[in-house]
Amino acid sequence: MKIGLIVAIAGEIEAMLTEMGEPLASEVVAGIDIRKYNVNGHELFVANSGAGEIYAAGAAQLLISHFGVEMLLNFGICGGLTPEMALCSTVIVDKVVHYDYDVTELDPVEIGQYPEYSDKFIPADSKLISLAKEVSPELREVVCASADKFVGSPERKAELHELYDAEICEMESAGILLTANRCGVPALLIKAVSDSATGGAEEFNNMANKAARTAVSTLLKIIDKINQ
Repeated sequence: MKIGLIVAIAGEIEAMLTEMGEPLASEVVAGIDIRKYNVNGHELFVANSGAGEIYAAGAAQLLISHFGVEMLLNFGICGGLTPEMALCSTVIVDKVVHYDYDVTELDPVEIGQYPEYSDKFIPADSKLISLAKEVSPELREVVCASADKFVGSPERKAELHELYDAEICEMESAGILLTANRCGVPALLIKAVSDSATGGAEEFNNMANKAARTAVSTLLKIIDKINQ
């Protein structure tokens, strides 16, 4: 199987290299660094997208259209929005709200609602979520608030939780899931908390690499289980 893996920032790439070593091959396609691995008999194409929804959506489409991947995976770090989301907590994204997508002045819809969905939430693939839970039953399914904004303010984090019942926030999930769902490619997103509900940029910088290593380790266990 051809599997695409999207990682956004330098700390996540470093964590991947620590866990997986150097790739079999690497190239730059459409300005995106692509590393190729063989994992448990699968071809794994790792795209370093850059941070943000637009970069992530572009990388997702490249992996699907150019490399023909049959599944999209994403691991990364995120902000916790509740006290339960402690540092390095690892979770599965069940659904995403893209909270800075807003056409409410034009259409009678909710903030975050895209035309192809009945509400503001973009769903992840239920079969892949079930597979991940088989591998790591402790993983919690969460709602992710996603937008092109780093959220460091405890007040804003509390507001996102209140508005969307979200437990984490980050900057790529909406772009990945929108692209994957539109193309009919299943996607799974594994996140680890790098800054807590009361933490901000300093905590993020201190914890990012450790949290990323936690997330990639979990994801590799899931890849090993695919098609067993």
